[in-house]
Amino acid sequence: EQEYVLDAFRSNWRSSVLPNLVAFERDFSAMTAGRPCVALSSGTAGMHLGLRLLEVGPGDAVFCPSLTFVASVNPVGYLGARPVFIDSDRASWNMDPSLLAAALEDRAKRGALPKAVIVVHLYGQSADMDPIMEACRRYDVPVLEDAAEAVGTLYKGKPAGTIAPVGVYSFNGNKIITTTSGGMLSSDNREWVERARYWSQQAREPRVEYHHVDVGYNYRM
Repeated sequence: EQEYVLDAFRSNWRSSVLPNLVAFERDFSAMTAGRPCVALSSGTAGMHLGLRLLEVGPGDAVFCPSLTFVASVNPVGYLGARPVFIDSDRASWNMDPSLLAAALEDRAKRGALPKAVIVVHLYGQSADMDPIMEACRRYDVPVLEDAAEAVGTLYKGKPAGTIAPVGVYSFNGNKIITTTSGGMLSSDNREWVERARYWSQQAREPRVEYHHVDVGYNYRM
């Protein structure tokens, strides 16, 4: 690791296009079932972009666990949506699948289904994903996995963050793997990952400089 740091000084090349970043994404993809991924400035940035990929917008409801760090929920507000909290089960302290199913059934009867469901794998303990995914599929509600604290966690042999269409990880200083600050978004949809990459680099167009057609963010690692 010290050699990498010295190499950065020797080359004087410290930017978001450094080969180490590409290698990090490649290695992390290999560790998470081969899903394409993009390295970001934080897990929170990944949550924001992930929710945007799921087309969460103003006035939408998003189901979230009642026990989680606020960074799992704040991005809902960034998009003008509203968090609706689902309580925890007794085994994992993560979202209770039976309470989620009941809430979805109630919302379906009222014609007010949430736009998305955020599932958090808290303290490295996986949520019970099979019944959660089954309930959400029943009502065609997409799921975002917050695996910020669960790098390396397995659920029935599958890496946490690879079960739902979008998974987000964190490499903050208190996480299992750290880059001091940073995050990763992964998806089984390569087009979504490339769209997140585009947004994370100020939505820069590949043609004329200063020509923009979409809102972007300074979210690239």
